[in-house]
Amino acid sequence: MSTVARRSPLASTGDAAHRLASAVRSWPWWLQVTTLYVGARLVSAGFFMAAALHQGANPWFPPKPDYWNFINIWDARWYGRVISDGYPSVLPTGPAGNVLENTWAFYPLFPSLAGGLSRLSGLNPAASLTLVAMLAGWAAALVVYALFRQKASHAPAMWGVAFFSTFPVSAVLQVPYAEPLSLLLLAGALLLVVRRQYLWAIPVVFLMCLSRPVGVPFAAMAGLLLVFRAIALVRNGRKGAGDDKAHSVGDLAALTGLTAVAGVSALAWPAAAWAATGDPQAYTKTETVWRGEDLVPFKPWFDSGVDLFGPVLGVLAPVVFVALFAAMLFLPPVVRLGVELRLWCACYMGYLLAFLHPQTSTFRMLLPLFPLALAAAFLSRSRAYRGTVVAMFLLLQIVWIVWLWAWAQLPGGGDYPP
Repeated sequence: MSTVARRSPLASTGDAAHRLASAVRSWPWWLQVTTLYVGARLVSAGFFMAAALHQGANPWFPPKPDYWNFINIWDARWYGRVISDGYPSVLPTGPAGNVLENTWAFYPLFPSLAGGLSRLSGLNPAASLTLVAMLAGWAAALVVYALFRQKASHAPAMWGVAFFSTFPVSAVLQVPYAEPLSLLLLAGALLLVVRRQYLWAIPVVFLMCLSRPVGVPFAAMAGLLLVFRAIALVRNGRKGAGDDKAHSVGDLAALTGLTAVAGVSALAWPAAAWAATGDPQAYTKTETVWRGEDLVPFKPWFDSGVDLFGPVLGVLAPVVFVALFAAMLFLPPVVRLGVELRLWCACYMGYLLAFLHPQTSTFRMLLPLFPLALAAAFLSRSRAYRGTVVAMFLLLQIVWIVWLWAWAQLPGGGDYPP
């Protein structure tokens, strides 16, 4: 009698998974990125809904809200206020004359787009803000992939997008915050800079500077890139520097224009606040309300270091951090990003160190360092390593949502902002 070998269920499952993976790899790149990004956002939505079930009393709605109410809190309420009330012509002040929290801290592009959509479609402002944020986050993932493909083949670029989409604070890409729109414009601007399409980058950078305060580090990056490329042209002529061709005089002129526009655009919103209120410090006074003290560059990092590590180690902690970050920029996986993306990461981190008051919102402020996601993908081709990174990011995403997004009454009142 003949016998027929039976395949184990595990083998059949493995074959099915292999066939599915092969089919997915045959899809167009944009469909692969979309599927990956939507899957990541659905996982984040599950985390939000689970956390909402445990949400107690809070300033916005009854306990145990639904998903849509739960993601429309914190800064989302401020953007809704921009749509409904606009920006004040007189800064609100307290009994002691100190400036109070107000909408000048929130850049206008995101609420302007959502407000326009609300008026055209009849959607309420919260729904419009959410829709614009979600679409912008999806578009950002597509542009991030296009940027990564300038430096890598398809597989590591996809893993870079996976790291970007699952990063511990990536859940903010589906809530009514300005980050999705700002990251879309930032990724687009970096893509155009990498392609040396500097004139095309000018309108993108102008809009980016009206979405989030990232104009100063972008202008610094463009200026340093201009110096680097000019030196390369003088030293090497047509040979260029590194593994790419030298810039022409026309390229340098276009890059000069981009640098100038970025610098001016970075000041556009503070200038608008000045013009509307008559106070040249209207924007900075409003921004510093949330930190509770005047802006002194670099000082808050040393203060936080002393609070965390004591008077000796605390003073050294920021210096050590800067040294480690600088050393990281020279690691081979990061060097593969190219001069433009490395300069961006260096300038943006320098900007955070100079002007940011370190707090729980700092985690969210790290998203513009997304080019490092591709460097993380370069670090190892091991699927075990890359899968472990994604799993770790998702676990930390739970921590971020439960710890910071969900609201809990603290002894002194309020809660830590996400």
